[in-house]
Amino acid sequence: MKQYTNLKAQVESWRSFSRRLHDALELAQLDDASLRAELEAEVTSLEADLEKRSFIAMLSGKYDHDSAILAIHAGAGGTDSQDWAGMLERMYLRWAESRGFQTEILDITQGEEAGIKSVTIAVDGDYAFGYLRSEKGVHRLVRLSPFDAAHRRHTSFALIEILPQVAMDEAEINIEPGDIKVDVFRSSGAGGQNVQKNATAIRLTHIPTGIVVTCQNERSQSQNREFAMRILRARLLELKQAEREEERAVLRGEYTKAEWGSQIRSYVLHPYQMVKDHRTEHETGNTQAVLDGELDEFMESYLRHSI
Repeated sequence: MKQYTNLKAQVESWRSFSRRLHDALELAQLDDASLRAELEAEVTSLEADLEKRSFIAMLSGKYDHDSAILAIHAGAGGTDSQDWAGMLERMYLRWAESRGFQTEILDITQGEEAGIKSVTIAVDGDYAFGYLRSEKGVHRLVRLSPFDAAHRRHTSFALIEILPQVAMDEAEINIEPGDIKVDVFRSSGAGGQNVQKNATAIRLTHIPTGIVVTCQNERSQSQNREFAMRILRARLLELKQAEREEERAVLRGEYTKAEWGSQIRSYVLHPYQMVKDHRTEHETGNTQAVLDGELDEFMESYLRHSI
């Protein structure tokens, strides 16, 4: 039913676009000068709509239309890298908000001095995974460190993981109950303070693969368990796809290290201002706009580059 609803919405959208195009052609054929301004405005609107549809047409992967799971992990760089991971969390939350996606933090580990060590976020909305899959990889930050008394330039790294929110009935993934170890514990916030008195946080360990998933949002144990299972299924799907394609370098536990020479994108704040994607060579000098969530140009450039 979900697939039917999605396809029906797409068909109706294209039929509506076709009707608008047909009406605009009829107006043009009237050759009435008084309709010129109205027609020009409609043509501009149609062109923008067509450009958007052209972009969405590139999101044709099996899971591109799905919601996504976004995970951010601080890499090499100590406190600076944890602060950088926090900056990336803000950037992606702002981007998701601008696109009308719903977000929910499922699991977060705060940094010791600043920022975060890791965070897992559910991003709900049509084509969320399709958009975000361009972001998977190592992101590098170059800036004058606010945590260095000498105010020297530091380079920090963070690793971004993007997974589809795989449906519970995904045929490719079969999880045997006996293959899962379940641990229940209390949710905790910054500094280890208890967020709840009741044990609602869930840790799932998939024994055959060693994959560990935690979910400690401030809600019921059953809800945390359900979302932990979704994340586990998504990670197992990624593992299966990697095995199928013999891409052992991206398997869990063998990810590219978040350090020098492995970044997909660099964010330079000193000695000059620039954000550059090393896969597509797309770049901009407006670093603040990017850090405020304006990522569509980078995503579109990657999708066009990877066709």
